[in-house]
Amino acid sequence: MPDKLLQKGRRQSASFLPYKKQTSSKEKIDVRDDQKISPGNFETMCNPIMLALILNDEKTDFNILLGLCVGHDSLFLKYSKALCTVFAVKDRLLGHNPMAAIYNIDSYYRDLK
Repeated sequence: MPDKLLQKGRRQSASFLPYKKQTSSKEKIDVRDDQKISPGNFETMCNPIMLALILNDEKTDFNILLGLCVGHDSLFLKYSKALCTVFAVKDRLLGHNPMAAIYNIDSYYRDLK
């Protein structure tokens, strides 16, 4: 869906690279099953550096980051040769709206003060 929205009315092509394809198993770094988000299931970890290198090989002019974890976006930005912007970061706690804690600091998140 995001690709159709971004391509609408534009002549430039846009493509989305499935981020989870550039991953490794969490077992490679000895993550125990009880440490996983969903114990008993296979889980992958991201590889934002590899993703940046792949897009560098594609010679992209501009990258729009959508759904990279906070911190992983920083690694991607460091290794990308193209200009980039962040459309939205992954934030499970706040429903992918990391500004919610800032906007609600005097109400819902007042205990964070």
